[in-house]
Amino acid sequence: MSAINDTKFSYAVFLLTGIPGQEDSYLWIPIAFCFMYIISIVGNSVILFIVKTDESLHEPMYIFLSMLAITDLGLSIATIPTVLGIYLFNFRDINFDACFAQLFFIHTLQCIESAVLLLMAFDRFIAIRDPLRYASILTLPRIAKMGLVVAVRGVAVILPLPFLLKRFQYCRANVLSHSYCLHQEVMKLACSDIAVNSIYGLFTTLLTMGLDSLLIFLSYVMILKTVLSIASHTECLKALNTCVSHLCAVLLFYSPEIALSLIHRFAKDSSPLLQILLGYISLLLPPLMNPIVYSVKSKHLRARIIRVFVK
Repeated sequence: MSAINDTKFSYAVFLLTGIPGQEDSYLWIPIAFCFMYIISIVGNSVILFIVKTDESLHEPMYIFLSMLAITDLGLSIATIPTVLGIYLFNFRDINFDACFAQLFFIHTLQCIESAVLLLMAFDRFIAIRDPLRYASILTLPRIAKMGLVVAVRGVAVILPLPFLLKRFQYCRANVLSHSYCLHQEVMKLACSDIAVNSIYGLFTTLLTMGLDSLLIFLSYVMILKTVLSIASHTECLKALNTCVSHLCAVLLFYSPEIALSLIHRFAKDSSPLLQILLGYISLLLPPLMNPIVYSVKSKHLRARIIRVFVK
């Protein structure tokens, strides 16, 4: 009976973990993370400032880019406290409510970013397929409604997850393998039946990222079909060039997620270090690289940024 009672013991906090086996490198790891966070926050903030203050950039493409920048800022801010807390101050404890709040924001913002990438694919499709009606189709009120639907969908789909996790008792262990909280990892620490959480988690993934990635793929099939019908080779390349930045953003966002899913399904004996590094890449790389890619590829945006810093 005592053994049974011990297994029902519930922990008060979770313990976060850094990169295992790299304790000797904890001097330069926080420097690298701080550098990445600074570039992410400054880069996305600059894009938001430029688009807001320059009326010539009040076009659908740049408004969608602003939505992406806001989402990337949110992702960076959601992970900064625990990631830097571990590597700078060795703060490993996180209480249940803070952990559930963090995973809610991380998963919600990932769902929103996936949907924003879908809207940007739709934007490129309209711009290439019907350029004369581009401005009349993607009006500011219509874009605002799209953004509202994207935000509401993300919140509505992810909101049940913290409440489903909160009803569990956590008695198996309280050590997480990342320096931030994720639903699939916290769920596995529960000593209750997690079938509902597992099914709902799969449902949310298919409904959001799965559906969005499929529609993005179909959008590019239609874009490619339209571009190939263009007689001029130069115009064809010019049209495809407008999609390069978005394609880079899509690859940066979905590639780590797909790789993690494949590892969890088919390579369960793979190195935990690989899974942890892919987790960091999926959360830190898109906010870091998206403003850089768009600033380099967009001539108008690059010119405005240079003008601001030169002044």
